[in-house]
Amino acid sequence: MAAKILVVDDLLPNRRLLEAKLKGGYYDVRTAENGVQAIEMATSNPPDVILLDVMMPEMDGFEVCKVLKGSQATMDIPVVMVTALSDVEDRVQGLNSGADDFLTKPINDLALFARIRSLVRLKSMTDELKLRDKTGEQFGGDEVTRDVEKDVAGSKVLIIDDDVAQAQQISTKLSEIDVNATVISNPPDAVRTSEEETFDLIMVSAQLSSDDGIQLCTHLRSQEKTRNTPLLIIIEDDKPDLLVKALDMGINDYLVTPIDSNEVIARVKIQVRRKKYQDALQANQQQSLEMAVRDGLTGLYNRRYFDTHVERMLQSSKDNGKPLSLMILDMDHFKEVNDTHGHQSGDEVLKQLSELIMKSVRPSDLVARYGGEEFVVVMPSTDLKNSSYVGERIRKIIESTPFDIPVDPGKINKTVSIGLAVSIPDDDSNKVIERADKALYHVKNTGRNKVAVYSDKPLK
Repeated sequence: MAAKILVVDDLLPNRRLLEAKLKGGYYDVRTAENGVQAIEMATSNPPDVILLDVMMPEMDGFEVCKVLKGSQATMDIPVVMVTALSDVEDRVQGLNSGADDFLTKPINDLALFARIRSLVRLKSMTDELKLRDKTGEQFGGDEVTRDVEKDVAGSKVLIIDDDVAQAQQISTKLSEIDVNATVISNPPDAVRTSEEETFDLIMVSAQLSSDDGIQLCTHLRSQEKTRNTPLLIIIEDDKPDLLVKALDMGINDYLVTPIDSNEVIARVKIQVRRKKYQDALQANQQQSLEMAVRDGLTGLYNRRYFDTHVERMLQSSKDNGKPLSLMILDMDHFKEVNDTHGHQSGDEVLKQLSELIMKSVRPSDLVARYGGEEFVVVMPSTDLKNSSYVGERIRKIIESTPFDIPVDPGKINKTVSIGLAVSIPDDDSNKVIERADKALYHVKNTGRNKVAVYSDKPLK
């Protein structure tokens, strides 16, 4: 299902133009002609992204944004201000009022669509983390409040930039809000530092003389330590194609040169605060659910948690009109491990298998031990094409990774069989699980070490 976009503008031609463009990109578009109407629509039926005009009578965009970001019901909806205002001061005012971005008319369509895709991914992840936190409350966890994100003092930012003056400008400005900046000009040294220390934000120049800044961001995003660290690219204003590429590759935000110091603070605050909130959600889950919902051997969620949370995920999928994929993995011939090498070896193999699965999925995906040597992965907002790709990637990683065992021969190779199913509107969790299980059964009976997707037609 297409992402839902709310377009807010007091001028009908502007609304119609944006609506036509967005519908051409297969988005579900609604429109509002003033701030009050926008707030009512966003509260009653929250969109995935709001495109908000600034210059409106009675209640301007800055005011509307502050109201939206001050309400529990709408504070996590990404807001992009779209306006004819082009001064840096206006952009900073928009960011400080809570907007996630500030685009000046005439809008570059490619940049607009890339930003929307980026923010839709962000909202999907935040929604899933909040949903998971609600499930944790059922097991005795505490609710995470937004107070955790108010103070950015003491946060750590890594700046990778060989423009000494530019890097110093950023570092000096961040020191005014007690944010600790580490400046490194050499990319290999920066990568090593990112692996040794934990940062709340990494800023990368796209104008590095010795390296490709976008490629460096891709590497940082692929590393376990920095996979979920916000990335901000520093880019030239006349490089829209490069910006589109950066956003589509998962970079969270950007600064255009020449850099405005106040905009640096505004964008850094947005990214650091968001990370603090997401970190608090994840930490709360870890602490409150550890004993009640974790499998004692692998550390993954157990069957009890899965049975409860998958229902929430499925309902959320129905509410937002996006597909949910469910994957069941079963280690092939696992009994042979226990019979040949002992149960301690079997336990070690299951632990390592769970680690490989976790490293191969997103933070918003649910991974649980389903029972014995069976594991389940639930992927929100994921269609058949993408879930099949993830399943095949996991299968190949497991097939190519030797498992360490505490007895001779020290290492053994194992494979997994994987069954996949994608939710449909009338599903309950049992139906999705049943279809994935049928696909898994098909793999088990046709050679193992494969990925199969459930189909109404007989599987071959």
